[in-house]
Amino acid sequence: MKFKIQFKDPDGVYSGIKDAAEDAAEEAAEVGLSGDEAAALAMAREETLEKAISTWVEYKEYITVEFDTVKKTATVVPR
Repeated sequence: MKFKIQFKDPDGVYSGIKDAAEDAAEEAAEVGLSGDEAAALAMAREETLEKAISTWVEYKEYITVEFDTVKKTATVVPR
């Protein structure tokens, strides 16, 4: 049996993207970027990540997962 569940979690998507972008900026700062450069990198990385996941995440908060109980799989459904 297949069925879909739509999840709404604006804070989860926002926080996940922000954390990933900040991690990348911290790594860059370790190799010599200034604080301002690292902050600019984090902002740019957030935009890049938002675009990268836009295939699956709508309005930065909705995601749909399709479950298949026969195959025992879960798949993120493109929007």
